[in-house]
Amino acid sequence: MKSTYFTLILVLLILNCSGSKHLKNDFFSSEEKKLIMDADSLTPLRVFKITNKSDSLLLRTKSTYIKPEPGNIVLRNFVKRLYATVRDSMSMGVGIAAPQVGVLKNIIWVQRFDKENLPFEVYLNPKIVKYSTQTQTVIEGCLSIPDRSETLNSRSQEISIEYHTIDGELAAEKVKGFTAVVFQHEIDHLNGILYLDHLQKEINNAKKSSL
Repeated sequence: MKSTYFTLILVLLILNCSGSKHLKNDFFSSEEKKLIMDADSLTPLRVFKITNKSDSLLLRTKSTYIKPEPGNIVLRNFVKRLYATVRDSMSMGVGIAAPQVGVLKNIIWVQRFDKENLPFEVYLNPKIVKYSTQTQTVIEGCLSIPDRSETLNSRSQEISIEYHTIDGELAAEKVKGFTAVVFQHEIDHLNGILYLDHLQKEINNAKKSSL
């Protein structure tokens, strides 16, 4: 009986420790909180650039899940500051991902060119669950890659995505055209991938086909 009791206590301790670790990873680190809360929601954050070595290392790091808590003050402030950053006169982008400002969490803003008035919308934990085989040719640039743009031929024409809203709802939809390109570009950032990686792959494939 005593052996069974101690075994039960051990199992509960293991479960509690692993559960706490998981919850900790759901939220911002202390460093991220400090970065996010050192200014109000209207203040843009610094955009990380691949021309800076430490910035480049972070941009190549995979982001993690963020718990969509509507009442999380840090999350709310970060989402607003991330929007202020993409709309800042120094940026004026059509999308941005959290890693681009030094926060390794799965959060992006995307301008919806497929909707009336072209609104910006925020997505938590977005992932692409299906890519069309049909591709499109687009010119891409990136806030983290200054003074450069390239033509890519490998972006899917249509994608199916799943994500959380900031209010915690799980949603899914199909996106096509240029908006689909913006989603692919920003979700790549969450996985430590830059559009230059796709460009290099296209170049390598072209060289192989010419042999």
